[in-house]
Amino acid sequence: MPGVSEPPDPAAPRSLDVALKGLCPRCGARTLFAGSVRFADRCSACGLDISAFNVGDGPAAFLILILGAVIVAAAITLELSLSPPFWVHMLIWIPVTAIAVVGALRVSKAGLLALEYRNKARGFRSGDAR
Repeated sequence: MPGVSEPPDPAAPRSLDVALKGLCPRCGARTLFAGSVRFADRCSACGLDISAFNVGDGPAAFLILILGAVIVAAAITLELSLSPPFWVHMLIWIPVTAIAVVGALRVSKAGLLALEYRNKARGFRSGDAR
């Protein structure tokens, strides 16, 4: 029937599991990432071409806005309630920000890739024909 998509593969992991555990969206093997936030080119278990997906800068842009607002609000709250020296802010907020961004970026990129795979979406690449 036109306009109706086929049901998702029941063997494929849920998008949430792909995002949280770094699983391949097709077979469920832990092969999605080659580094802390860099995707592998292919799944070594099932051969899925992960490089064909393009999540772009969307996850990073949203994280800058969301995490930035949360961390600035927490830093202002700390400043107004305790008034610590500046070095305390540096000691607290630099590592918290770095850890939160890397952790959330990994999860958000994997989640977006899982949704692209599930919905059969493909990102635009510069060599694609129009």
